[in-house]
Amino acid sequence: MDWVAVALTEDVPAGVVIPSRIEDTDLAIWCAPSGRYHAWSDRCPHRGMRLSHGFVRGETLACIYHGWQYRENGACDYIPAHPKLTPPSTICVPTYACTEADGVVWVSLHQTDSAMPDMGGRQPVRSMPINLSASDFAAHFGAEDFTTIAVVSDHDVLFAVQPCTDSACVIHALASPNADRSSVSRWLEDLRATLEGVPA
Repeated sequence: MDWVAVALTEDVPAGVVIPSRIEDTDLAIWCAPSGRYHAWSDRCPHRGMRLSHGFVRGETLACIYHGWQYRENGACDYIPAHPKLTPPSTICVPTYACTEADGVVWVSLHQTDSAMPDMGGRQPVRSMPINLSASDFAAHFGAEDFTTIAVVSDHDVLFAVQPCTDSACVIHALASPNADRSSVSRWLEDLRATLEGVPA
């Protein structure tokens, strides 16, 4: 996998941090006031608290536990208990490539020169967890690759699929600009019920 969708930009506005996951990698996804998106390991180097429980302070992300602040490159910038200390460069959160395109936040867990997936002019509708592996979700539509799956329907839906565990994924759905978002959302709920085997 090169680029994997982890959120819709409307769900991560400036100043917000959320938890996310790609397979066995837990992530903190956050947006600085400048509008730049970031994907970090979801662990504070100090005590292991989840950074997704933290808060954005200017162009830094602060851990909620002891308030340690980290700059956009992941380096520790400030330790409240020792305000005059310049934190050593070894205190750093692992970071990953992260960018926004077509209303979707994309992450790559490794260095890549690959182009962003083409959304074909579709507009984001919603993200939805499904109790099904990403590969099984793709197989339902006869797709071999689950990065993006175009579904020919009344709504011209495209799924950007986020693998989470062996039995769960998140689908980020985009649809034709003239599609009714409410109708697409109801169609997605019906699809989830079918895939999870839940009686309607």
